[in-house]
Amino acid sequence: MLFRVSAIALLCVVVAMNASDAWSHHAFGAEFDPNRPLVLKGPVTKVEWVNPHAWIHLEHTTEDGTKESWMVEGGTPNTLLRRGLNRKSLLPGTVIIVDGYQSKDRSQRANGRDVTFEDGSKIFMGSSGTGAPTDGRDPTER
Repeated sequence: MLFRVSAIALLCVVVAMNASDAWSHHAFGAEFDPNRPLVLKGPVTKVEWVNPHAWIHLEHTTEDGTKESWMVEGGTPNTLLRRGLNRKSLLPGTVIIVDGYQSKDRSQRANGRDVTFEDGSKIFMGSSGTGAPTDGRDPTER
């Protein structure tokens, strides 16, 4: 009987510890605005290869010359690796162009759909799922 109570208590602790990870994952529509497309261009300053979404930080220069630091959310690190993005392709200083969608709170955060490199190669990096635009860029939409 004591073993059974201990096992149930342990299970409850494990579930509670992992609930925050599940809760922190969100649908596209919860955080990003499909009506606010944007294009960002600039050098990568940092990449965070973390679950559930990787984050690419870049310095974007606006039309008036102002420099802005942006955080761009991509898919999971595993998904990005399978699509061809890795630590060597996104080194700090690498100039990229990101097509994406701005966050609903209008901060300098976006969900990236495509990343284009200076050689013209393009990789789909975006999240898909609930609320994400069906714009033909997601290879799973075809």
